[in-house]
Amino acid sequence: MAFGWKLHVILSFFFILAAINKGVAGYKHVVLMHGILAGPDEFDYFATLVKQAYPGTPVTQIDAFNHLESLTTMWDQVDKISKLVSPILTNSSSGTVLVCFSQGGLICRGLLATIPHNVETFISLSSPLAGQFGDTDYLKFFFPYYVKENIYKLFYTEVGQVFSVGGYWKDPHEQKLFQKFSTYLATLNNQSDTFNPKSHEFKENFLRLKNIVMVGGPDDGVITPWQSSQFGMYNASEKVLPMEKQEWYLNDAFGLQTLAKRGGLHLHTIPGIHHVRWHKELQIFKCCVLPWLT
Repeated sequence: MAFGWKLHVILSFFFILAAINKGVAGYKHVVLMHGILAGPDEFDYFATLVKQAYPGTPVTQIDAFNHLESLTTMWDQVDKISKLVSPILTNSSSGTVLVCFSQGGLICRGLLATIPHNVETFISLSSPLAGQFGDTDYLKFFFPYYVKENIYKLFYTEVGQVFSVGGYWKDPHEQKLFQKFSTYLATLNNQSDTFNPKSHEFKENFLRLKNIVMVGGPDDGVITPWQSSQFGMYNASEKVLPMEKQEWYLNDAFGLQTLAKRGGLHLHTIPGIHHVRWHKELQIFKCCVLPWLT
C-alpha cells in the first residue's frame, strides 16, 4: 500500500508538471476536488465547461482518496493530496482557482492552511465548512446503529477520529468533547484543546487567499445545517448562528474576519439544488465558477 502510494505520487507529480508547462500564459490553473464516496470523474462536466469557456486553461481533477478511501482520516488525505498538488499550488508563475465539493471543501481548507499557496479563489460547493450535524443517508449507511444525538460517543474518541466524518462532526451539545477530540476541524478553527504550534502559520497561509466563494442552499438535503456551507452552525439550542456570530469569526481565529474586511467573502444561496447536483448544473457554473476563472 505504501509503495503504491509513493508510485502514485511520483507519477502524479510528473503529470502535474506537464500540465503546468502546457498551460496557456495568463490562465489560472483550475484544480477540482471531489466529495466523499466519489472520484475525479465527479467533476467531468465542470472540467469540460472550463475548457469550453477558456480553451487551453490547465485543469486538474484530483485523483486521490476515491470512493471508500474518502472515509480515511482527514489529515492523512490532506498530507498525501498536498504532495500531489503542491507543484500547482506553489507555482509562482500563475495563480490557482480551487473548486471543491462537499467533503472536498474541508480537504481544501486543510490544503489552504498547510501550504504557502498561490490560490486566488477558493470556490466551495456545498461543503460543511463549519462542520456537520445531521442524519443523512451517508451516515445511516455506514453507522446504522447511531443517530446524530449519540454518534458523538463514537466520533469523539481516538477511534472515531479515524473516520473522515468524525474529523468534522460538530455536535453543538458536546463542544467540550469536540475541542478535546476533534483533530481536524477544531485544529483548523483554532478551537482545539491541544495546542497547535503551527496555528500562526495556518492563519498566514489561509490569508494568502483573495476570495472565498461559498455556495449552498436550503434544498441541499445532506449538509446539515445547510448554512454550514457558508460557515454557519448550530448553537446549543440548535439555532443556526451565521458566520459573523461564530466565536472563531469574532476572534479571527484563522483569518476569516480579516478576509471579510478585505471584501473577499462571496455568498451564493441557491434554492432547488439537491446535494449531488451542485457540480452538474450549468447555472451553478455560470454564476459561481465562471466569473473567477480569469
